[in-house]
Amino acid sequence: MKNKKTLKIITIICAVIFTICAAAPFAINFIVIKSAKKNIVKAEEAAGLGAEYILVLGARVHAPDVPSHMLEDRILRGVGLWSANAAEKLLMSGDGGNKEGYDEVTTMKNYAVNKGVDEDAIMLDGEGFSTFESMHRAKNVLNIKSAVIVTQGYHLYRAVYIAKHLGIEEVYGVSSDLRPYMNMPYHNTREFLARIKDFYLSNIK
Repeated sequence: MKNKKTLKIITIICAVIFTICAAAPFAINFIVIKSAKKNIVKAEEAAGLGAEYILVLGARVHAPDVPSHMLEDRILRGVGLWSANAAEKLLMSGDGGNKEGYDEVTTMKNYAVNKGVDEDAIMLDGEGFSTFESMHRAKNVLNIKSAVIVTQGYHLYRAVYIAKHLGIEEVYGVSSDLRPYMNMPYHNTREFLARIKDFYLSNIK
């Protein structure tokens, strides 16, 4: 009887631990989304926020000066916000040449200049190799105190959450969803996992 009772207790403990572990990823995603949601605004609201920078996050480029659809839409949204005086400066943050012949930030700059942005109004951070690194460098290297972050909606929650928890004093997000995108089940799954990773990174003191 004693062995059966002990086994029952162990089984219950294991079940509770399993349930907590299974629920934790969903809880973390909920926390990230809820925390960031109140800082996400519409494009037309961004002009009155007085931000220092419009921070456009990098994405894949197919060739020099050929952005992917996601990146093109991020740049277009950033240019639109700059034209609407949401901030005086655009910060393009992404992979600036980690691999030979691959340069997100120069592609972003050239595209924005071709759309009428003053070259002097654009700052490049070519060491934003991940969302976390982009936000970490914005706060701790570039000393940015306020920013409007531009990326697709599914990615925006994580970017805003990281920025807030790393200490950027005023941070807002504007979605750059200007069209439907391919492979969204893949992107959403990857983002679900990335939120868990960056939740822990953002809360390590």
